Amino acid sequence: MKITFLGTTAMVPTRERNHSSIYLEYKGEGILIDAGEGTQRQLRIKGIPVTKVKKILITHWHGDHVLGLLGIIQSLGANHYTETLNIFGPKGSKEYLNHLLKGVSIRHLINLNVEEISKGIFFKNENYKLEAFPLKHSASCLAYKFIENDKRNINLDYTKKFGLEKDPILGKLQKGKDIVYDGHKISVKQGTILKKGKVISFVIDTKYFKEINKFVKDSDYLISEGTLLEEHKNPEHLTAKEAAKMAKDSKVKNLILTHFSQRYKSVDELEKEAKAVFKNTKLAYDFMEIII
Repeated sequence: MKITFLGTTAMVPTRERNHSSIYLEYKGEGILIDAGEGTQRQLRIKGIPVTKVKKILITHWHGDHVLGLLGIIQSLGANHYTETLNIFGPKGSKEYLNHLLKGVSIRHLINLNVEEISKGIFFKNENYKLEAFPLKHSASCLAYKFIENDKRNINLDYTKKFGLEKDPILGKLQKGKDIVYDGHKISVKQGTILKKGKVISFVIDTKYFKEINKFVKDSDYLISEGTLLEEHKNPEHLTAKEAAKMAKDSKVKNLILTHFSQRYKSVDELEKEAKAVFKNTKLAYDFMEIII
């Protein structure tokens, strides 16, 4: 799994930071969280083929989070994208996207599937689940969580005792089923080692409220806005300190701050404020990669 920060500023881009967008790649599949203006160019600069994008998760429909969406769609069409692009977002997403599409002429329009979601798990397959949670912002806004499914590895030190090293029956063990081999019962508990899946939470654009803590609890990575310093506190956004408090109270393992106000020429003070509360904090920058 790899996370690439394509844009890390807030409403106004700067010379160093593009509008908000985060790219998560898992087993070759690309998921975009937001697509701010210039996202397709950021993908090209980073060398990420736009055709890898299979899903786009829209946190909300403020311009700095979606103005690059049409560029993504147009580029996919130009690249003869034959799959269906799945776009998930809060209530109103279908109407907003329709307005955008009516405002331009796209020569090769791809297949689009737009789903409006509110809360809970909205997608799952054999590898991972996606979950949403409503935030408190001036527009309908969602937090997202990527939940990798747990996996079972064969405990060969145990199965070797029965002469079992390679056999199709091991697949049943990995699926969580007890087996019988050569007259010996081998339980899932003894025959496998459970590997917990990784959990990545995304909280962008919200005021702080305690209910978020339960949603992001125990995440391996919490990626959160840290838009402002406490002295510039705004009811629309999290400060670096509030994001750090959320990370601490939720017992997450790592906090990565993004979505910084353009008012700060340096983010050093934001980092200092956050680390005073939650030491394991990093501040994102455009094209930063996290390999998990």
